[in-house]
Amino acid sequence: MADYPFNNFYEVIERNAKKFKKKAVLFEDKTKISHIKLKELVDSFAKYLEVNGVSKGDKVSILMTNSKEFIIAFIAIGKLGAVPVPINTFLKRHEIEYILENSNSKLLITQGKFAKELDGILDEIPKLEKIIWSGDYPPLDEKNLSFEEGLTLKDFEHIKPKANLDDVAVIIYTSGTTGKPKGVMLSYKNLFSNIINITKAVDISHKDRFIVYLPMFHTFTLTATVLLPLYIGASIVIIKSIFPFSNILKQVLLKRVTIFMGVPEVYNALSKAKLPWYFMWFNRLRAFVSGGAPLSEATLKRMKDKFPKVPLLEGYGLSEASPVVSVNRPEKQKPLSVGPPLPDYQVKIVDDELVELPVGKVGEIIVKGDNVMKGYYKNPEATEQTVINGWLLTGDLGYVDEDGFLYIVDRKKDLIISKGINIYPREIEEELMKHPAVELVAVIGKKDEVHGEIPVAFVQLKEGEKVSESELKKFLKDKLANYKIPRHFYFLEELPKNATGKVLKRVLREKLRKGEFD
Repeated sequence: MADYPFNNFYEVIERNAKKFKKKAVLFEDKTKISHIKLKELVDSFAKYLEVNGVSKGDKVSILMTNSKEFIIAFIAIGKLGAVPVPINTFLKRHEIEYILENSNSKLLITQGKFAKELDGILDEIPKLEKIIWSGDYPPLDEKNLSFEEGLTLKDFEHIKPKANLDDVAVIIYTSGTTGKPKGVMLSYKNLFSNIINITKAVDISHKDRFIVYLPMFHTFTLTATVLLPLYIGASIVIIKSIFPFSNILKQVLLKRVTIFMGVPEVYNALSKAKLPWYFMWFNRLRAFVSGGAPLSEATLKRMKDKFPKVPLLEGYGLSEASPVVSVNRPEKQKPLSVGPPLPDYQVKIVDDELVELPVGKVGEIIVKGDNVMKGYYKNPEATEQTVINGWLLTGDLGYVDEDGFLYIVDRKKDLIISKGINIYPREIEEELMKHPAVELVAVIGKKDEVHGEIPVAFVQLKEGEKVSESELKKFLKDKLANYKIPRHFYFLEELPKNATGKVLKRVLREKLRKGEFD
């Protein structure tokens, strides 16, 4: 089992300030922040929060795009033993209100760009006492404060870090597949366990530079591209937005990025992009890591052709597991596998009765280890259904091969059962993605009186491409059994996606149920 050298992330920052001193830890546009400076900013902001009534156990929401301010706020909140609650910046007003209310947030830290969305929110949420604004903010008063002012305080030496290993380090709200989002409580032990296990599986050091362009509120980004580099003393290159993509590539070159983490949509775009010769010649990249959703075979092949010397390591995880469960190792990879579990974690494949299945059999993936969440905030019923005897039920279907490599087949709820036969949408999507005109695809089950369910496909075509339903059916004819070929194809200009580019099948299901595509 892992040995835990720190109780909280503030202690990490403290160690870094002594050990790495003036070495740059954060790069944002033309700004550079050293390890010593980061600690000073965190100390100042922690005092500012304390002056404004934040104490151990309080919840403080962060609604911010990628920025140094997000990282400063996150660690300062934790220094006081309070709990940061990162909010998805793509949410609408009523969704933001729900999280602020459900989490009992005392304070909200945000940016001027959300002023319109948050207008009057202090009157709506009784427990929310103040808002701290960064950047261009609305008029300030005793309830609307300036973030920048919070970075100028002195005399903070008396404030000692108040969080312990078993305390809640963060509450991450999952995009609810059913009903309202649930607040996943991750402890410091959960997160440190995940970080330590990643360092055991993948060779990374304080000399590395990570690029962060995926949203920091997302658990994969937060653990793997913010907290992990801080833990090892590496540097972080902060990119405010994934668009324009050319800016990410430019920063990879200019800031000499070595570790590039992304999601399948990014690698799909990168593998097809025309990259200038000097990028290929001068980049310092030594590893690509993918998470968030399964990579298609076509994307994997294109990436290997384009970057033969840079391994693309596919992994698997979920918020409730802090989030990484497994990852391919640089020394041994298997295409379409998400690798073996991280060293200290156990993974089993089980049937509906939670009985372990033999090698190669498809069932639900369950996980055990120090990475398994403390539970869902204020939702003991959901916690009891999800964590049984220390085992986390992931809701994902997969199998393990004879070498212990894990393969994801589908989401349990995405499984289509037609005339009693299991159909896995991902298998159909894999084949459709090989068609030259197809950019993106999602296959779901549609209720049918005769079959119970039939597969239907939602297709996003590449720009300027045209293809008919009959052509796609013909394309699949010699690749899939007849019962797996989608009965209907719906062509959409763009498939609905979440912040990390994962297709939102629940949105498609709901629209299909309402008859919007008929």
